[in-house]
Amino acid sequence: MDKNNVYVVIPAYNEEKMIGNTLKKLKSEGYKNIIVVDDGSKDNTYNIAKEEGVIVCRHIINRGLGGALGTGLKCALEYNPKVIVTFDADGQHDPKDIEKVAKPILDENYDVVIGSRLMDENELRNMPKIKRIGNLGLNFLTYLMGGHFVTDSQSGLRAFSTNAAKTIIKQLKSNKYEVSSEFIVLIKRNNLKFKEVPIKTIYTEYSMARGTNIITGFKILLKLIIHKLV
Repeated sequence: MDKNNVYVVIPAYNEEKMIGNTLKKLKSEGYKNIIVVDDGSKDNTYNIAKEEGVIVCRHIINRGLGGALGTGLKCALEYNPKVIVTFDADGQHDPKDIEKVAKPILDENYDVVIGSRLMDENELRNMPKIKRIGNLGLNFLTYLMGGHFVTDSQSGLRAFSTNAAKTIIKQLKSNKYEVSSEFIVLIKRNNLKFKEVPIKTIYTEYSMARGTNIITGFKILLKLIIHKLV
């Protein structure tokens, strides 16, 4: 796979502890086209990302995960990439898994590929029970709101073809965590060719403290209902 065809978008909010290490790992795997969206961080995230020599977009205020991903996708599209990959800043993803989500787009004409932490039995056992239950619940809610029934609707590792990214960005409404579910709803609505692939997850105390929880889950449900009604 020619990694020059891949642009990696990383939403980051107060990620000074991990962003430098995450970027170094990506670059060591040969990924040069990296876009960090500093979503109004109050720490040193922006400066650390700039020092790593990547493209950095900066929000003056914190807009949320959806706002950061929207900015990142728009920025990546300016460079006419063949594949845009979203990648979490907190160190939970293995850079080697980028190839797993990108190759089906490059080689098999898929529009969107999502890396699932729940397809492999070993990874499923590794996921803390509370997160497993929460993800299953959000998978079901995503399906009810008009999306595909997927194994891991909240995964942060995804790949989009250029055309899929253009289609989705025109319709994307979410600014917060509900964006992960909205992506899947928009994939279904626009009949985009889609698949999931198994990926590895690196669980640390730091990464466990990030992401969704029960309260976030209720907020996601409310926002999805609002988006469906509007």
